[in-house]
Amino acid sequence: MPMTSANGIELYFDTFGKDTDPTLLLVPGLGAQCVGFDEPLCQQIAALGVRVVRYDNRDVGLSTHLDGVEADAMAAVAAAMADQPVDAPYTLSDMAADGLALLDSLGVDDAHIVGTSMGGMIAQTMTIEHPERVRSLTSVFSTTGEKDVGSPDPEVLVGLMGIMTLSEDRASRVAQGIELARLIGTRSVFDEHRVRARTEMFVDRAYDPAGTGRQMVAILASGSRADELPGITAPTIVLHGDADPLINISGGVRTAELVPGSEFRALDGMGHDLPPQYWDRVVDGIGSAVAAAPT
Repeated sequence: MPMTSANGIELYFDTFGKDTDPTLLLVPGLGAQCVGFDEPLCQQIAALGVRVVRYDNRDVGLSTHLDGVEADAMAAVAAAMADQPVDAPYTLSDMAADGLALLDSLGVDDAHIVGTSMGGMIAQTMTIEHPERVRSLTSVFSTTGEKDVGSPDPEVLVGLMGIMTLSEDRASRVAQGIELARLIGTRSVFDEHRVRARTEMFVDRAYDPAGTGRQMVAILASGSRADELPGITAPTIVLHGDADPLINISGGVRTAELVPGSEFRALDGMGHDLPPQYWDRVVDGIGSAVAAAPT
C-alpha cells in the first residue's frame, strides 16, 4: 500500500503512467476518496503524456484521520453565514501543503494540478500560495469562496450535512451515500448499479463522517480567494456542469472571470460528479491546460 509521510501526516497515494513524464496531481473533493477518480479515467488522463498521482486528503480514505479533534460543521456554517470567524483545526492552506509535501516526497518540483469541488479550492490555493510549484491548473466544479456565487440547492445542502452524521450500520451508510449521489449527480446518466458498487467500495474502504465535517469546517474557515485569484499566472482551465446542484455553475464562471487568461468550459447537463459519459470532455479540458504550460 503506497503511503508517504508528508506535512506531519501519512498520505495514501498511487500513480498511473510513466515515471519519466511530467506529474499531474489529482485532488479530491469534500469527503471524497482518491479512488473516486476511476482507474480508467486516470489512465485516460495519463495518455496525455503525464504521470497521474491521485491521493487521499487528510481525514479521508487511507490517509491520516485526526480522530478526536472536534469541529462542529453546523456551528461553522452558522458562523460563516453571520460573517463571524470560524474556528477550525486546519484550513485549505494546510491541505494544499499536504499535496505539495506529497510531491516533495516523490521528488517532484512542479506539477499540473487538477482539483474537483473542494479539491478545486485546494488546487487554487496551491497555485496562489506556491505558484512556482504549479505548471497548470484545472479547476473542476469548484468556486472562489465568495458567498454570492456557487451556492448549493437547499435540498442538496441538507443531504450534504447528512453524510457528516454517523450511521451505525453498513446498509444505512451505503443508502445515505447513494441518496447523496442521486441528489448531486448527473441525472440524465445516473446509473444506480454503478453508484451502488462505488458507494459500497467507499464505505468499506474508509468511513469517517467526522473527518468530512472537519474538511467542511476547513472550507468555511478559509474564506474567499477572490483577492488572490487575479494573481494566478499558470495556464488555467475551469470546467463546470451547468446542472450542478451542489456548487452552482456561477462558482466556476466567477473563478474564470478572476483568473487572467483562463478558459471557462460549461459541460451541458453535467451535475456534481464525473460520469464516464463526460470523461472525454473533462480530459480534453485537462489536456488543454497541460498543453498550454511552458515546457
